[in-house]
Amino acid sequence: SFVMLSRPKTGEDQGDCYGFHLIYSGNHCETAEVSSFGKLRLLTGINPREFSWKLEPGAQFQAPEAFMTYAPDGWGGMSRRMHAFIREHIVRGYWKNRPRPVLLNSWEACYFDISESRLLKLAKAGKDAGIELFVVDDGWFGKRDDDCSGLGDWFVNEQKLRGGLGTLVQKVKALGMRFGIWFEPEMISEKSDLYRTHSDWVIRSPLYDPIRSRHQLVLDLSNPAVCEYLIQSVGRILEPGNISYVKWDMNRHLTDLGSVYLGRENQMELSHRYVLGLYHVMETLTERFPQVLFESCSSGGGRFDAGMLYYMPQTWTSDNTDAICRLKIQHGTSFLFPPVTMGAHVSACPNHQVGRTTPLATRFAVAAAGNLGYELDLKNLSKEEKEEVKAQIKEYKKRRRTVQFGTYYRLANPFCENQSAWNIVSEDGMEVIFTHVQILARAAYRMPVIRLRGLDPDAIYTDCATGQEYGGDELMYAGIRIPRIRQDFSSTTIVFRKS
Repeated sequence: SFVMLSRPKTGEDQGDCYGFHLIYSGNHCETAEVSSFGKLRLLTGINPREFSWKLEPGAQFQAPEAFMTYAPDGWGGMSRRMHAFIREHIVRGYWKNRPRPVLLNSWEACYFDISESRLLKLAKAGKDAGIELFVVDDGWFGKRDDDCSGLGDWFVNEQKLRGGLGTLVQKVKALGMRFGIWFEPEMISEKSDLYRTHSDWVIRSPLYDPIRSRHQLVLDLSNPAVCEYLIQSVGRILEPGNISYVKWDMNRHLTDLGSVYLGRENQMELSHRYVLGLYHVMETLTERFPQVLFESCSSGGGRFDAGMLYYMPQTWTSDNTDAICRLKIQHGTSFLFPPVTMGAHVSACPNHQVGRTTPLATRFAVAAAGNLGYELDLKNLSKEEKEEVKAQIKEYKKRRRTVQFGTYYRLANPFCENQSAWNIVSEDGMEVIFTHVQILARAAYRMPVIRLRGLDPDAIYTDCATGQEYGGDELMYAGIRIPRIRQDFSSTTIVFRKS
């Protein structure tokens, strides 16, 4: 639901640019029309297709709000205005201005094959590396041994976690780590106790068999009873107060619109009532558990919007964890959303989604442009890799505030160049983090020169690793020459300190 309009020849630093974003997590529509007089008109709102609303006498209907900005200084100026607005006026609550913890997620290390002993070994490896938050992903509940069953049955599978969830949590906390957990509350498996009891709670057309995506269906959140069930189910797990983080997933979207709960004349209201029900669930849970860090996830970043960020202050940017794919994903995401809203993980190699082999340093350089996490089996790394991860986490913690709350500048575009680059300036302007990623090595080419942005032209900036000094005007106008590196997917990161 993000639209950007700019004049011809607009770029990162110059030209008129407008940005628009609808604060809504449902089916939306944007149209741009140019009149015969050359006037442009942009419309954004609820998608009118398959939508109508019966407004009773004396009742009100509240349409979703939108926000927009104008920037005379190009796409970058537009993005920075959007970032500041989202950080200040959309994200709220306990985590609004707090640094986000470095986490270890169990998914790519364990998938559904979890047990207390296996998880604790992984958590111990994470603690040794400096991880602050251990997250148990899918597979801990119901009869959940694969993605065909169990969704909706939000009770602990004590055959896997024999001491119960509370015992595992306490053992993880005894290591000195916070504990997080995965849910997919909006979904239901047909192989579940919930479906056998409440098959009428599913969104589906009465005229044909429903489409199944990832072997699951969607619960009808227009029904208050369904919303109450989710509030009680999730709340029961969070109630002891020892869970610090929730990853809230949604691995498929609404199809086959039909509701047993709604009457015939209200069926076209379903998609919007679903969003209202979801917001009610989230409002209730976030008020009840204000210090839990909720992270939204919808097949990765499929529901990355300001409506969800109002309740969940960060979003899992993509299920594709490959660092080179993430260059484009995070570059595009940065046009609207600030780094503090983007979850980004260092994952296994070869990558589980695309099979690419990428240096550990580059996987870290890309993930360190957002809220850092790891999603691989730390136990199976070599001794040298474990030491490298430990050093990475130590370095990220030192510059975390700059990454998460600093001002972000795009410097090179991976969509049209063989590279990606960005720099982030801290809130006080005293620290600058510059990162460059070379995608493919080439035999002969002109070495790239990257010009930084957002610096004080009259100040001196010192390379924290080498002690070499540069003028701010030098870094912005002459730039940094990236050395020739004979390796695909190589990265360069430099931290500067303003003197």
